[in-house]
Amino acid sequence: MINVLMIEDDTEFAEILSEYLAKYNIKITNYEDPYLGLSAGIKNYDLLILDLTLPGIDGLEVCKEVVERYDIPIIISSARSDISDKVIGLQLGADDYLPKPYDPKEMYARIQSLIRRYKKLKSQGDGGGAGNDSDFRIDEKRHQIFLKEEALNLTPAEYEILTYMVKHNGYSISREQLVYNCNSLKDKGSKSLDVIMGRLRSKIGDSSKNPKYIHSVRGIGYKLVG
Repeated sequence: MINVLMIEDDTEFAEILSEYLAKYNIKITNYEDPYLGLSAGIKNYDLLILDLTLPGIDGLEVCKEVVERYDIPIIISSARSDISDKVIGLQLGADDYLPKPYDPKEMYARIQSLIRRYKKLKSQGDGGGAGNDSDFRIDEKRHQIFLKEEALNLTPAEYEILTYMVKHNGYSISREQLVYNCNSLKDKGSKSLDVIMGRLRSKIGDSSKNPKYIHSVRGIGYKLVG
């Protein structure tokens, strides 16, 4: 069974989602009070679903505290439509952002995806985020990435973007996650990310029309395979 902690003050919404996910052996424990949620033994749960509009404290503050103290996947679930909330949430360390209203089927799919991702990363340990069968290898001490043991000549921004993708090998990554996890990217616009992706594809011998490694995922962002 997957145990999910939910911090959501809309009890009717939480109950509907809980009943749906129970069919798939996912148990939700919801707290309306965010302070009770923070003291609910977070390390005993597999995932956190977090609302942003909460009584007494902003959900982004809750997100920040959880990320600093625990290693748990976080899905922000919010009716707040301001894009800055999504950006800040991802910057703080949330793994996904699902705006309300949404179909419970989509939440189920995202939970499954995140759980698989975390299990894969933990099984890989501290070995740079790529499995032994990956064509990529990260040497974090020397700030280098190797493709089939050939060192790639990367700019700081290219290194940060590719490192993030290698560590999430096989999973779709949003454009926002890539941009805001790249401290070397001075211009945070999407056009800058497109330029970097073009350069990376050129340096690893990839093609945008028939890619081997960097795949575009429509409506989301990119996925590194290999």
